[in-house]
Amino acid sequence: MTELGLPQTILACLFDLDGVVTKTAVVHAAAWKETFDAFLREREGADFRPFDAVADYDEYVDGRPRADGVRTFLASRGIELPEGSPDDPPGAQTVNGVGNRKNELVLRKIRTEGVEAYEGTLRYIEAVRSAGLKTAIVSSSANTLDVLRSIDAERLFDVRVDGVVARERKLPGKPRPDTFLAAAQDLGVEAKQATVFEDALAGMDAGRSGHFGYVVGVDRVGQSDALYAHGADVVVKDLAELLTGKKGGAA
Repeated sequence: MTELGLPQTILACLFDLDGVVTKTAVVHAAAWKETFDAFLREREGADFRPFDAVADYDEYVDGRPRADGVRTFLASRGIELPEGSPDDPPGAQTVNGVGNRKNELVLRKIRTEGVEAYEGTLRYIEAVRSAGLKTAIVSSSANTLDVLRSIDAERLFDVRVDGVVARERKLPGKPRPDTFLAAAQDLGVEAKQATVFEDALAGMDAGRSGHFGYVVGVDRVGQSDALYAHGADVVVKDLAELLTGKKGGAA
């Protein structure tokens, strides 16, 4: 292993955004809960079963493209909506309408509460770049560029494959590996020469099915065992641990 805590064969690092680089996963979870609870309350009345911002978030929406998250969670409750179109107004009774309501809430929360980066991650990325490795940000979020600029981190990535790019290229989102594979290709490396850094179970699945050289799980919420079960080679609570050799969890 190198001083970065990675195999010698690794030439590039592919980082998820929410929960890995920025502390926005909790903002997304809160926006999903507000969106789904309002939808379910209107549909089922006061006795509706609320969206669980931990269990439901991890299982059905975390790491997935917005529309996929809506579709997957509602399917778990036996609900099917028409797809609608990407420009549906927030609140429209369509997959895209519900997703746009969630995005509206996220943007409002980000504007009012701001965005904070994980300092350990930024320190690790700086070390990665100093060592000559290439870097990419890979996120299902359509707001990735705005978030990176807000924390002055756009400069840290050679390549960006986010929700906007995925739509343009018609790339399926996580748990499919296509966005990570596209980032590796854009960086000019093979999957086996790249490491995936993810906090979402869907991201772990993508790393495993894409046959990447190494998959690092970032455990922000006490789900180390689940991250390993979904394909992590190692799990840490903070990426700075990789620089010191103090790896969290147990394989």
